[in-house]
Amino acid sequence: MFLWRSSDPGPLQAFTDRHDGASAAPFAGLNLGAHVGDAVEHVASNRRRLEAEIGMPTVWADQVHGTDVIHVTDEVLRGPRTATGAVGTADALVTALPGIALGVLVADCTPVLLHDEQAGVVGVAHAGRQGMTKGVVPAVVAAMRDLGAHDLRATVGPSVCGRCYEVPAALREEAAAVAPVSAALTWTGTPAIDVAAGVVEQLGAMGIPVEWVPGCAREDESLYSHRRDGTTGRFAGIIGRPA
Repeated sequence: MFLWRSSDPGPLQAFTDRHDGASAAPFAGLNLGAHVGDAVEHVASNRRRLEAEIGMPTVWADQVHGTDVIHVTDEVLRGPRTATGAVGTADALVTALPGIALGVLVADCTPVLLHDEQAGVVGVAHAGRQGMTKGVVPAVVAAMRDLGAHDLRATVGPSVCGRCYEVPAALREEAAAVAPVSAALTWTGTPAIDVAAGVVEQLGAMGIPVEWVPGCAREDESLYSHRRDGTTGRFAGIIGRPA
């Protein structure tokens, strides 16, 4: 179920893999994405398994490669949900509520977990190429600082690596204009983007220490990868403070 789970004191942090789930091919395993064509009952079962394992309900958003941030409050939790069970449309979530987890869904994009233990604030961001260049990471950091966070720490999860993310040269230049370190080359020497490296650079520029969990979604078959498989599921980054 977990590719990685933090053993440090503080909030629960984890990145799931595709093992121990109910979904059938081509989503085979622990698909947590309710928007990819998987059977509704399989996704619901997988999400229940995750919540039982972490001991908290998990909050999701409908992700659209943007920079909007939802502040998850009691009012939001009591409000309506979308067809996928999400609390709204956004690519980042923040909360100061204990007893719930925030989830971010990926299948090549970079999952970002953030927390300030003293302030009791946690957040997640979905940073693909578009999100990274548009500024979803600075947006979620700003939202958390508005909630009183002043000593943020970040954990960046596995995503497609620069060697495996071939793009046209113009897109690489666009990403490099925002985060120069993101400019990369594939295994065959063609233009590529290392989105996770760009995210880490952005976090570092804001003075936020980063733990970077290694792994390439396309190379590791225990993770979902849209670039590798086309129609596929979603793994997740999870963070939350137990009640």
